Amino acid sequence: MKSSVEKLSDTRVKLTVNVPFEDLSTEIDQAYAAIAQQVSIPGFRKGKAPRQLIDARFGRGPILEQVVNDMLPSRYERACQENELVVIGQPDIDITKIEDKEFVEFTAEVDVRPEIEVPDFSEIAVTVPTISVDDAAVDEELDELRARFGELKDTKRKLKTGDFAVIDIKATVDGEVVEEATTEGLSYEVGAGDLIDGLDTALRGMKTDEENEFTTTIVTGEHKDKEATVSVRVQQTKERKLPELDDEFAQMASEFDTVEELRESTRTQVEETRKGQQAANIRDEVLKEALAKTDFALPESVVDEQVHQQLHQLLGQMAHDEAALAQILEAQGTTREEFDEQARKDAEEAVRTQLFLDTLAEQENPEVSQQELTDHILFTAQSYGMDPSQFVGQLQQSGQIANLFADVRRGKALAAAICRVSAKDEDGNEVDPAQYFGEEETEEVAENTEATEATEAPEAPEAPEASGDAEKTED
Repeated sequence: MKSSVEKLSDTRVKLTVNVPFEDLSTEIDQAYAAIAQQVSIPGFRKGKAPRQLIDARFGRGPILEQVVNDMLPSRYERACQENELVVIGQPDIDITKIEDKEFVEFTAEVDVRPEIEVPDFSEIAVTVPTISVDDAAVDEELDELRARFGELKDTKRKLKTGDFAVIDIKATVDGEVVEEATTEGLSYEVGAGDLIDGLDTALRGMKTDEENEFTTTIVTGEHKDKEATVSVRVQQTKERKLPELDDEFAQMASEFDTVEELRESTRTQVEETRKGQQAANIRDEVLKEALAKTDFALPESVVDEQVHQQLHQLLGQMAHDEAALAQILEAQGTTREEFDEQARKDAEEAVRTQLFLDTLAEQENPEVSQQELTDHILFTAQSYGMDPSQFVGQLQQSGQIANLFADVRRGKALAAAICRVSAKDEDGNEVDPAQYFGEEETEEVAENTEATEATEAPEAPEAPEASGDAEKTED
C-alpha cells in the first residue's frame, strides 16, 4: 500500500491511498463468501457456488463494491498512522480509481490537529485572590445553616429586605393588561432579585393589605420596551425567624455537641472551600496565559460541527421548536444573531482549549490508572445524577469510555504543568501550586479540569477527539 499527503491548509490535508489487489485477498475472500450466502444458484448449495460462476452471473461490480467498503476503514487508519496524522473528526472519502485485479485508489480529505508549540510553563506567572477566612465569613456560613432551620412567621410590621410576602401584581400598558407581568398569590422574598424592575423598592415599607404603584419597562413579549404601570398588593407578610446559635442548635444541625465545635468545623470548611476556589483560579489563569502565548489555526469544519451540536442539543430540550428558542432569547434580551455569534465564540474557545490540552497531554505523557478512570466515571455519573452502572453501560454502548480517559489524561497533564508556574496572591504572598496540583491532588484536578466550560449560552458539547474512523463508502 502506498500513501501520500497533500497539505490543503494548516488544519486540513488530502490523503491519497493506493491499495494493490494482492493486499486485498482477505476482503476478496470475504466478499465472495458473503455473496455466495446471499444468492441461490441451481446445482450448488448456498455458499458453495464457485467464484467464476458468481462473476458470470452477477458481474464483478457487487464484489468490488463489497471489497472497497470492507477495506476502507483499516486502510484509511493505516495510512493516517504511516503519515503520522492526528486527525480530527470524520474524513470526506472519495473512490478515485478502481483497476480490477490491479489496485484501488481513494482520497480522504480530513481535518488534522495543527502544529501547536506548548509554551514553557516555568515562565508563566499568575496572581490570584488571597485566601481570607475571618469571623464574618464564618458567621455568614452559620447564618445560612440557621436559615435552613428557620421558620416563617406572620408579621404586621413594614416589609424589609429578607422578608417574605404573598403579593398580587397587575401590569398595564395604555390600559391593556400585560399577562406575563400579572399574577396573584405569588410568594416572594424581598431583595432576592427583582422579578420586575422596581418591585423590591415598592415592597419595602409596605404592610399587609396595602397597595402600591410604580412604573417599569417591559422587557419581553409584545409590550417589550414599553413603559408599564404596575400595581402591587400585599396579601400577607412573613419574616424568617432563625434559631439561636447555641449548643442546642449545634446538636440539632450537626454532629457536634457545642457551638464552639460547630464554629471551628465551619471555619475549616470555609477555608477548604476557598482553597478549592484558589486552586480553580490558578488553573483558569494558567490556562488563559498558556493559550495567550500559543497561536494556531482552528479547523473550521470542527468549529462548525461544534456549533451545530450545541444548537441541536439546545433545541432537543425544546422538542426542536425554533419558536420556543426565539421566545427564550427574547426573554433574555438576546437576538438570534447575538446568540449565534456567542455560540461560535464558545465553540472556538472549546476547540482551541481541547486541541491545546491534547498536545500538552502528549508532551507530558501522564499515566492514567484504572482507579483514576473509575473515580472519574463515578464523579461524572454523579454530576449527571445517574446510576454508575447505567452510566457505564451507556458509555460502553456509545464508545465514550475513551473520551473520559482523555479527560483524566488532560487534567493530569495540566496539573503537572501548573506545578512549574509561579503564583502569588493579591497580597504578594507566594502560593505553591504543588499543594493543589501535586501528584496526590491530580485526581481532583482531573475531575475539575474540563476542556469546555458552561456558559450563559447552551452548554457546549464535547470537542471532537483527535481520532477518526472512515465510514463505509459505496462506489
